[in-house]
Amino acid sequence: MKISEFLLAELAREVERSRVALEQVPEGKYNWKPHDKSMIFGYLAELVAIIPTWIAMQVTKDDLDVAPATPAIKKEPKETSAALLKALDEAAAEARSALQQTTDEHLSTNWQLKARGAVVLEARRFEMIQDTFNNWAHHRGQLTVYLRLLGAKVPATYGPSADDKTFR
Repeated sequence: MKISEFLLAELAREVERSRVALEQVPEGKYNWKPHDKSMIFGYLAELVAIIPTWIAMQVTKDDLDVAPATPAIKKEPKETSAALLKALDEAAAEARSALQQTTDEHLSTNWQLKARGAVVLEARRFEMIQDTFNNWAHHRGQLTVYLRLLGAKVPATYGPSADDKTFR
């Protein structure tokens, strides 16, 4: 199996796991957070929705600066489940396209994560993409805790939850 095929299969599974979580996001809670040190709920939900864009960048660009000296243009917040699901679908399509158009040789070349121009992580692209999948699962796990605290249903992701007895 080619690396890109493995990553495409992983992407498909993780998109569906994210979809069932984002479907439960209640409206009107964008700025809520469970603790002063926690990120706000809406930002976390958006992060879960757009993480596949990182995969596309890891394939198509040589690096990403997560703390650039000049911040990116601020976008309108995605405050509804429908907006989050649309963002997820767009991000997944972007990642899918990038993975379909790449080669294992390219995925074996190095990619850099930077902060303010300084390299903070560097590894082969496929390793960084696998770390992105792990990071995505981590943030989705945070999201499900927030959902529980807000009284929303917690979907099954890697196995049943108290609210959803299915296996995914």
